[in-house]
Amino acid sequence: MRRSTGFPGVDAGDDFQRVRRRQVLAHLGRRLRREPDDVGVVLPYDEVVSALGVIGEHHVGHRVVALDAVVGSVDRPRDFDRTWRPTSGRSRERWERIAAAQRRGEPIPPISLYQVGDVYFVRDGHHRVSVARALGSKTIEADVTEIRTRVPAGDMQVRADLVMKDYERLFRERVPLPAGIQATLVVDDPWSWCELAETVEAWGFRLLQSERRLLSRSEVALRWYDDEYRRVVRMLRAADLIEDRTEVETYLTIAAERYRLMRTHDWNDEVIAKLRAELLT
Repeated sequence: MRRSTGFPGVDAGDDFQRVRRRQVLAHLGRRLRREPDDVGVVLPYDEVVSALGVIGEHHVGHRVVALDAVVGSVDRPRDFDRTWRPTSGRSRERWERIAAAQRRGEPIPPISLYQVGDVYFVRDGHHRVSVARALGSKTIEADVTEIRTRVPAGDMQVRADLVMKDYERLFRERVPLPAGIQATLVVDDPWSWCELAETVEAWGFRLLQSERRLLSRSEVALRWYDDEYRRVVRMLRAADLIEDRTEVETYLTIAAERYRLMRTHDWNDEVIAKLRAELLT
């Protein structure tokens, strides 16, 4: 809660002590709960765009941005925690100077942000973000540059989420499906993207041998989705073989089991019946 004695300098000092105390207590709580170290820190921009794959950027200009959407930093990911509280006392003087100025009602320059999907990363203005949150602001003025990526940012909470994004990006590069189709493919295990890419490429190799002509990666990907994946998923659903796994991961498991048991790449009712009998025994 924002308190005021009427002396901005004094109040700014109290503000800093309050947010530092809360940051220390929050960090201690995470240690006691044995949470991963990356739960409490802001997301590092370089790692995020590396995982998502940059296509391009364009300058958006001035915007009023929700502070809750500011989740990462370009070059200072360890100086603030996930709620933008300072993680040390090194920047106390600068932090208090900005807090005192804001309490006096002085104009605060807009911060500079990169936008990736629906979230933002601070290029310049880390302390202004921290002070604004500490003093109860919900929004902040910013100069925004939007970054376009190969993989949608989606819901990124911690650095561990970047593993999933990185594998998904590699899958998209190897199996270039239209965005609408790609959005229907869901996995729980990041490694499944690698397994699926290998599976599609092997299927594509057999297709090229069968048709005796060259096809682009995009053509192979779309043929696999239309001729193989959708048909097989329908068969698996009809046989009640998709339970608590995603369709993609069920497809991968069943395909591997099919070849192990029957040494075939064909799909038909007889194959599904034998697989169902084997898997349910």
